[in-house]
Amino acid sequence: MSDRILVIDDEPQIRKFMRISLAANGYEVIEADNATQGIEAARSQQPDLLILDLGLPDLDGQEVISAVRDISDMPIIVLSVRAQELDKVEALDRGASDYIVKPFGVAELMARVRAVLRQRTAKGNDDLVEAGAVVIDLSRRIVTRNGAEVRLSKREWGLLAALASHPDHVLTHKQILKEVWGPAHGEDTAYLRVYVNQLRQKLEADPAAPTLIVTDPGVGYRLKRGE
Repeated sequence: MSDRILVIDDEPQIRKFMRISLAANGYEVIEADNATQGIEAARSQQPDLLILDLGLPDLDGQEVISAVRDISDMPIIVLSVRAQELDKVEALDRGASDYIVKPFGVAELMARVRAVLRQRTAKGNDDLVEAGAVVIDLSRRIVTRNGAEVRLSKREWGLLAALASHPDHVLTHKQILKEVWGPAHGEDTAYLRVYVNQLRQKLEADPAAPTLIVTDPGVGYRLKRGE
């Protein structure tokens, strides 16, 4: 059975492009041209993924993210011309799974779609996260690289576990800091960078050119499993 993807965008050309591109990759597409229709479609048709534009005529897309999060845990990919870090951070903090700036390439979009749908499919059976040479066992609190166990401090493990619980998803600095260090540390991004660098030293083949824990500049970090 094909995954069903809801596209909320008020531009007919974008919806047509999305419909053709997604259908060509085997997805069923549901369309809405405004926030009201889109939220109702999310409620009534229960799609597997939402692709959302922020610039809607009746309600800002950021509000749509919050409204959908109240009724569903489906992944949300934002497609927007808004390229400022503040917009990305707000969308991710409200519950978006990923954020792509327009214009974008079909290959990139499909890779992001596969990543978030893969994460949704894995839920409930995601204690073991494999990312290249690194294997993270969340239930046993063990991480190995090339088969050898890697010793981590309590904070390093907390940070890695937070990222591994949402593989291929960007987590904002604030999300990570609140989850690992607590609400009082939501702005301590310099502190976070220190621990990210420590993890990279232990887990990356080349810590100076990380491919496992990757940076979304000004926004946060993601644990990248690759295709």
